[in-house]
Amino acid sequence: MTNAPQKKTRRQTLEEFVAKQPADAFSRYGLALECMNSGDASAAADQFRKLLEFNPGYVPAYLMYGQLLAREAQPQEAKRILKAGIAAAAESGNLHARSEMEALLAELG
Repeated sequence: MTNAPQKKTRRQTLEEFVAKQPADAFSRYGLALECMNSGDASAAADQFRKLLEFNPGYVPAYLMYGQLLAREAQPQEAKRILKAGIAAAAESGNLHARSEMEALLAELG
């Protein structure tokens, strides 16, 4: 019997990338999505918060974080994040993301 090394999960790989480069938006966004898609809402929220601390102009994070918060029955926090995301999208000229966030914000009332 051999002790073959266990294959890392995508989450473990992304956690290693983030540990090496905490400000890397792409890796942290991937980790946040991986946490979200695996049902770990708390870890996903933590990763989105850290991502936006390091990279406040990373527009896709606002939409996904807002969706997560809305799904987790945190509408006031979702609205706050979406409003910040709409401003970031307007600043960067990302009209598509802006319109998606405006639509979600309207749904939340």
